[in-house]
Amino acid sequence: MSETITLAQIDAITDTIRSKTTYQPKVGLILGSGLGSLAATVEAAMILPYQELPGWPLSTVQGHQGHLVVGQLEGQIVAVMQGRVHYYEGYSMAQVTMPVRVMQRLGVEILIVTNAAGAVNPAYEPGDLMLITDHVNLIGMGGLNPLRGPNLDAFGPRFPDMSQPYDRILNDLARKTAAAKNLLLHEGVYVSLAGPSFESPADLRYLRMIGADAVGMSTVPEVIVARHGSTRVLGISGISNKANLDGNTITSHEEVLAAGDVIVPKLTALIRGVLRRL
Repeated sequence: MSETITLAQIDAITDTIRSKTTYQPKVGLILGSGLGSLAATVEAAMILPYQELPGWPLSTVQGHQGHLVVGQLEGQIVAVMQGRVHYYEGYSMAQVTMPVRVMQRLGVEILIVTNAAGAVNPAYEPGDLMLITDHVNLIGMGGLNPLRGPNLDAFGPRFPDMSQPYDRILNDLARKTAAAKNLLLHEGVYVSLAGPSFESPADLRYLRMIGADAVGMSTVPEVIVARHGSTRVLGISGISNKANLDGNTITSHEEVLAAGDVIVPKLTALIRGVLRRL
């Protein structure tokens, strides 16, 4: 497991992608568990299986198809990750976030990152959407920061600012889109944990106490790397299960995937609307 990734490794993947498509994407999308069907709406698409990209980490989790889809969506040239990898699969943080580095080298300026998240806020229902306005990097506070190791000066500084991880202008576009389409869009704080076990009721009560509204096992490392490279970020959580603060319900990955069927049409409408407004 590689704890650090070099610029040469990143550029090897970048060059492979450039050899397979003439598209120059400006917007990147990362699709979370059960949300990959949005990639099917990309027009004139070039589909690149992760296996064909040398060194690209491979998804091992159900609901993550493992394709990079490059094409057009609402007039924008996009690179869509149909599935991501996670720290709990055995990858290092450097490997988890390598795709973001590749997108940056391809010229991506805006990253739209999505996830399936568990509700911490009791007001959230399965199938709801949440605009991520900030995050709690619990996994990173424990030492698992994706920027650990030699700084990649080609992307950004040793000590990047994280005062605005989620772009305020993009957030406003999401709000306007949701209002225009009559979509319920919560706003809240996402907390990232290592996984793969779901949270205990005491875990969830603690997370609620420190200000979290939704919890998941991804996203924050990718956002940190995006911001290190000055990529603007829009983050959206699809709420996959109700807050289990009292321990009376069982949470399963099947439940997460099933919620995706409800979330995807809303998420697709929201993302398409934001892309139109760019």
